[in-house]
Amino acid sequence: MKNTLIFFVLAMLLAAPRAGMAQERYPAPVEGDYEVMDFRFGTGETLARMNLHYTTIGTPTKGSDGKVNNAVLIMHGTTGSGRGFLTDRFAGNLFGPGQLLDATKYFIILTDAVGHGKSSKPSDGLHMKFPKYTYDDMVVAQYKLLTEHLGVDHLRLVMGTSMGGMHTWVWGYTYPDFMDALMPLASLPVEVAGRNRIQRKMAVDLIMMDPAWKGGEYTEQPRTGLSGAILALMYMVSSPLQWQLSAPTREQAEEMQGEMLNRYLSTLDANDVIYAYEASRFYNPEPHLAKIKAPLFAINSADDQVNPPELGLMERAIGKVKGGKYILIPISEETSGHGTHSNPLIWGKYLKTLLEKSKR
Repeated sequence: MKNTLIFFVLAMLLAAPRAGMAQERYPAPVEGDYEVMDFRFGTGETLARMNLHYTTIGTPTKGSDGKVNNAVLIMHGTTGSGRGFLTDRFAGNLFGPGQLLDATKYFIILTDAVGHGKSSKPSDGLHMKFPKYTYDDMVVAQYKLLTEHLGVDHLRLVMGTSMGGMHTWVWGYTYPDFMDALMPLASLPVEVAGRNRIQRKMAVDLIMMDPAWKGGEYTEQPRTGLSGAILALMYMVSSPLQWQLSAPTREQAEEMQGEMLNRYLSTLDANDVIYAYEASRFYNPEPHLAKIKAPLFAINSADDQVNPPELGLMERAIGKVKGGKYILIPISEETSGHGTHSNPLIWGKYLKTLLEKSKR
């Protein structure tokens, strides 16, 4: 049990699960790339060649109106990638025959957001000269990938976890006629402020304060600053109950911390982390929520330290969404804080209801 729980805490942190891929009880995933020329960011900066990586499962179909009617966009969390969803826990409970997003019926699209996975990012070579992208830029890039490359002109469902949940809100008001349903998981449709913003800025500042960062021109990762950032973010997404269950003694807790830290030190790039967390700096869907047309189920868990329900922010915002519904999953031994977003066994029944409600 200990190893399972430690793994899941790691998955919560950066939404990039490392477990073995789910048994392919569904069509084989296909990876691809799309190169966008001269992409212009909201800052006015441009990138001459921007690569957008993606994974698809299944085949698109069209309805009587000639539009694609079975495409599902699923978006990952901060520093994750689309392939992070291909685990037994997630894909194994969603994409198989007869399951809610049966990939023999749906066309599943798993994107690598700008700055993440195999898509263009600072660590490719531009370092801190990479355009200062925002969540709006990331969503526009996804829209270009779907419409210009994959030939998808309509989405049956838009959903995402953590940062991907935040992107779901942006999709809803930026392209309100493009989808039948929206399901943001582990997110809030409000400005990133208070403790949330402070913890993100703290992680960024810790990296930049390390002399080894060298303004982003390091040849080796700035270990001290990156370690501080990782530890800050570990705490941000922690689940007190699950951490206590997985590390009930001092020795186990210290071992767990060391394993988590070393795991992420081996996979993360400092500049990429800075950009990933700074991308949320202008995020604020609240003034635009009335533009959302599709039915929307916002799902959070009561033990989510990133989006604590006691702030009352979702209750304030959800009423502005016509057809919006807020679902708060009570804390239990099955929930795992922020990482509950990656467990369809917990929230699958709500997805089923949403798909039925939004059926054409």
